[in-house]
Amino acid sequence: MNLYHLYGFIFLFLSLNVFGQSQEAKIYNAVDRFTVNPSAEALQNLKSIEIDFWKSAKPKTKEELLAIVILNCNKAYYENQFGQNLDAIKSYEKAWMVYQKNKLKNYDIIEFCLKPLGNLYTVLGDYENAENTIKQYYFIASQQKNKSQKTAAILNLSNVYQNTGNVYKAIDLIEKTIQTEKLSNKEKALLLNNLGTNYVLSSKKSEAQTSFLKAVALLKNDISQTETLANAYRNLAQLKVNENDFKKASEYFEKAKTEFNKTPNREPRKIGQFYFEAAFIAFSEGKLAEAQENITLIFKTLLPSFSNSKNRLPNQNSLYAETVLLDALDLQALIFLAENQPKNALKSFGLSFKIEETIQSLLVYENSKIITQVRNRNRTEKCIEIYLSLFEKERKMTYLESAFLLSEQTKSIVLKNHLKNLETISREEKLILQQLQNWNATILKEQQKLELADISKINEAVKKQNELMLLLKTKQSKTDSKKNPSFDLSGLFTKLEKDNAILIEYFFGAHCIYNFTLENKKIALHKIETDDKDLLSFIGLFKDPSIIANNPKKYNLLGNKIYQKLQIPKVEKHKNLIIVPDGILSFLPFEALVSETSNTSNFTKMHYLLDKFDIAYNNSAELYLNANTLSSGKRNILGLFPVFGKTNYELPFSKNELQSIKHNFDGQFFENENATFSNFKNNVIGKSIIHLSTHASSGDFEIPASIKFYDQEILFSELYNLQLNPDLVVLSACETGIGKLYKGEGAMSIARGFQFAGAQNLLFSLWNVNDYTTSVFMDYFYKDLKHNSSFVHATANAKRKFLKDENIPNAKKSPYYWSAFVYYGTLEKPETQTNYIFYIISFLAVIGLFLGFNQYRNGKSSRNSQKREL
Repeated sequence: MNLYHLYGFIFLFLSLNVFGQSQEAKIYNAVDRFTVNPSAEALQNLKSIEIDFWKSAKPKTKEELLAIVILNCNKAYYENQFGQNLDAIKSYEKAWMVYQKNKLKNYDIIEFCLKPLGNLYTVLGDYENAENTIKQYYFIASQQKNKSQKTAAILNLSNVYQNTGNVYKAIDLIEKTIQTEKLSNKEKALLLNNLGTNYVLSSKKSEAQTSFLKAVALLKNDISQTETLANAYRNLAQLKVNENDFKKASEYFEKAKTEFNKTPNREPRKIGQFYFEAAFIAFSEGKLAEAQENITLIFKTLLPSFSNSKNRLPNQNSLYAETVLLDALDLQALIFLAENQPKNALKSFGLSFKIEETIQSLLVYENSKIITQVRNRNRTEKCIEIYLSLFEKERKMTYLESAFLLSEQTKSIVLKNHLKNLETISREEKLILQQLQNWNATILKEQQKLELADISKINEAVKKQNELMLLLKTKQSKTDSKKNPSFDLSGLFTKLEKDNAILIEYFFGAHCIYNFTLENKKIALHKIETDDKDLLSFIGLFKDPSIIANNPKKYNLLGNKIYQKLQIPKVEKHKNLIIVPDGILSFLPFEALVSETSNTSNFTKMHYLLDKFDIAYNNSAELYLNANTLSSGKRNILGLFPVFGKTNYELPFSKNELQSIKHNFDGQFFENENATFSNFKNNVIGKSIIHLSTHASSGDFEIPASIKFYDQEILFSELYNLQLNPDLVVLSACETGIGKLYKGEGAMSIARGFQFAGAQNLLFSLWNVNDYTTSVFMDYFYKDLKHNSSFVHATANAKRKFLKDENIPNAKKSPYYWSAFVYYGTLEKPETQTNYIFYIISFLAVIGLFLGFNQYRNGKSSRNSQKREL
């Protein structure tokens, strides 16, 4: 046989064995070859095989689809190992979507897909997806009676609760599991480790140490559990660092390192975590060189391109979404600060911001986006402090501008991005988001039933939510992400000048408050050293009307003390004041601050900030700058007044409010049983003002804020799906601006629900409001509005007229009654058709007068000339 025939025979043999293979066999063979020798090249080969599979027009069998699921799970595992965690998430998500969509079986989808996927979500801060995924595999494991996987779900769910601030929920979950379930030593040790961490976070250090030591005792002689034992020692080391017992911390950490080094197949990420903890302990002891050495090792472990770098900071292009890198860069910045290198510290923090931005872009759920902003705020506070110290040394205004822009980037970032996305995303994406919100509302409402909650209904809703989330991600990946334009600071200065306004933006830090005052095209930055005590005391005065009424002197003194502390300009050079609050300042009525103390108990004669300025609030300077123009034309009001007659919820003065509005404006009004949510939704489009006179609740840590219509109670998040663009929303109800508070993002309130729906200008309340005084305030407000006042001026004037009203007794003139409602939005004065007609008539009248006068002059001149001729 010649060589040509030999090659032909070999080709025929290979064709029969390779090209004759089924799709299923091809996929499994490719996976087998990949797992034997995983590499970037082999990973690309797997991707190519999957692309070819989906390109084929042939119908897919369940066996072939299961092979694709297994391919993606293997691909995801190694992508995670290679530091490609975003790709890993996509591969796991794809595997899960194919598995559940086609109702596949005969594969441990929990162990090889859902558990690692839930863990990746948790690591990146995508907590809502993590919780949903974990609850799904807990439900599956329960059906399959798989005890070990149920325990793993409980452990991982407690991690999510811990990271989202629900520490006591995590403790309760773990303690119940330890008490009621029959657990192996490994399972019990894992739970005790987690329990100890939650005890630390709840300041129960003694209980934490006991938990960690119990975990050590359970695993000390088990050579198969070196990683879990190492984690227990690491936790003990961290506990001792918090107690400044560095000697003991080092001892525990060395034990952790010994056990960790025995662990087979150590992942780069876990190695990086160990280096970080070593760096943190060294930094805490003041050993900067040792800390730097460990930080460098993190970069070399997680960033292959860093190996030959002579720089202390990695290249921005080499970074990816990894929280260990994030922590390392933040610690690197602190090392630079300790070495008196503030500008390098800012560069390091800048790289952290870039990673955080990447992580944020992956998140779907609002709650996850808000919680991950906490890291950004801590970083931002340190940067503001650096910029302030640089300004004090070099007196360059650019430092203050940079500090302000960083502060602005933390302001209602989730709300702002949502509003921008609504302008760009497809109709299909909007529908998916609406369905996600609907299922979320179903879950929340069912959970509020506590013991009576239907667990199967919750599980079904979680499943539907998860399916929609995966679908949304596939749609989003096809949409090109647009970079947000840079903030126009000069445009902001120009608008403030046009509006005759000062803007004060607050940043509420961990230990102090920063006040950015923008006035006359300049920024001033004030650092306010304060605790929350005085602020909380002042806000606490508004819990009950009798508190201020019974002690006006205390109010006078405390109101002035807060006024002085918050560094508000004392000279009224401008008519308007814009406040961008932060933290608990979101619940403070600035109008009611006392600018000058007095001995009077007459509330009308007290010196309020209201006397100096018309005050508008906003969530951020960017929202103020880019506000939509108000509509022109006749104002058209939609009003809902459930009244709730002959019930415990009756609002008799709501009828007065209705008559007052009707007297001043035309509109569509729904009363009593007609004030339903469906009537609201069906008639809201095209209205310039929306007025709701009803009951509302701020909720609490677990229960969301809600508002009552005649037929049902609506959660604030259910309002998100409404697509609104009114000139103004008036929420004439209790606590419509109150809810679970997040620094930077604000309160999760009814007002936020309307903002998410598109409303830019709102009037809402900060505490329980009185039915009668609210109707009086609203009467003054709408009368002023009728005369074409701006919303901010109408709000301020209504408060001033309320104070001057001789029919209202002094006790009812307490700031409790008139300062409850705050206005968020534009300072713009609306133009109406009536004004245009008036201007046209006036203009024509002037022309008429001018022509008449000319005619008169001409006539008079003729007569004079005639006389002269004579």
